[in-house]
Amino acid sequence: MIQNLYVMKKTLLLCSLLFVFVSRLYSYAHHPDNSLVYLRIYETAGIEGHFDINSNELNNVLGLRLPKYPTVEEVRLHQHKITSYLLKTAKFSSKYGNHNITFTDEISILRTDFGAFVVFPFFLEHINAIPDTLEVTFKTFIEEDPSHRNLLGIEYNWKSGLINNEAIVALDFSDGNWTKTLALTDTSVWKGFIAMIKQGVWHIWIGLDHILFLLALLLPAVVRRKKEAFVQADSASGNSKFDIWGWEPVLQFKPAFMYILKVITFFTIAHTITLTLASLQLINLPSQIVESVIALSIGLAAYHNIKPIFKGKDWLIAFVFGLFHGFGFSSVLAELGFKGEYLTLSLLGFNIGVEIGQVVIIAAIFPILYLIRTTKIYPKFLVFISGLLILISLYWCIERAFDINLPVDDYICVEGYKIAVYLGLR
Repeated sequence: MIQNLYVMKKTLLLCSLLFVFVSRLYSYAHHPDNSLVYLRIYETAGIEGHFDINSNELNNVLGLRLPKYPTVEEVRLHQHKITSYLLKTAKFSSKYGNHNITFTDEISILRTDFGAFVVFPFFLEHINAIPDTLEVTFKTFIEEDPSHRNLLGIEYNWKSGLINNEAIVALDFSDGNWTKTLALTDTSVWKGFIAMIKQGVWHIWIGLDHILFLLALLLPAVVRRKKEAFVQADSASGNSKFDIWGWEPVLQFKPAFMYILKVITFFTIAHTITLTLASLQLINLPSQIVESVIALSIGLAAYHNIKPIFKGKDWLIAFVFGLFHGFGFSSVLAELGFKGEYLTLSLLGFNIGVEIGQVVIIAAIFPILYLIRTTKIYPKFLVFISGLLILISLYWCIERAFDINLPVDDYICVEGYKIAVYLGLR
């Protein structure tokens, strides 16, 4: 009992740390003594980017009085002063001449543990063709504070294989060394294709809702319902009832694996269809509806494990809800900065990556389920996990449908920290 409790605590800790890790992937390059500029390089749409400026630095250098975590409205009061300062301290040029910075007026706030970074998106003018090199001057705050460091990253460059990149710094700027040359020639279609595969793998692995949907489909793959489970006579009352524990293990590995392979294939076909349609701008659904239905899909797939919705047609659930998961993947591509470049290769690479990610998940979970399928507790385990998935599904569905933030996530993080302290890990 004590050992089981220890394992449960370790598992909860791991999940909590994983959640924190994923949620902070974007922010780890943001430090209080750095200012950042990220560029997005498009073959036909030119060069876009955004400055990420620490609010404390804005206060110190420009004499502002922004709070630790300002709102967009508070920043807008000083917008002209801030952007004028950035235009004086940052410049871009190439063999085609100077490329003026034009701000888009879309301000956002990135929160970190030590304060906020204010994000100012922009685009460069006169980019008729992508130059081989770009000369960059980025001396923001450095003249006022010689210890300050500025960083430049390529957030998106399909042919360089950089997609949704925040970790790899291309240039750094320091006192007396604030003008540098950025090379844009190390590109190939193969790099972009491989990068899209990696993005597909990564986003299925960090997409907890997609993983839980797969888990709901995997749970019944190693067992079959007994025929008498569907209608069982109650000798006392003469009424009929459904037996939720009426499962028996499959006898062989191959039929069970072929079953889940069939189900996942229908899921794949469905999300490929809608991902393509959305990427081609032929069909678009509001993200709030899509994300709510994705959350609901987990619960319905799990409920189907307890009491069949479509008897013997698990593939139908995978296909129908796979359509909505495809719309979810299309929003991921938009967040990556994808604007339709190399559309066929991008969709192919991303889908291949998603399938690789799914295969890895199945390969990790399915053998374990197969090994424990013959135990007496497996039917109860299946129903218990399915019930838990239903609760998670309802929780997410409420959050997404009504656009609210329920406190359970914060509670889990706090409890994870307590467990870490208890286990001597913090």
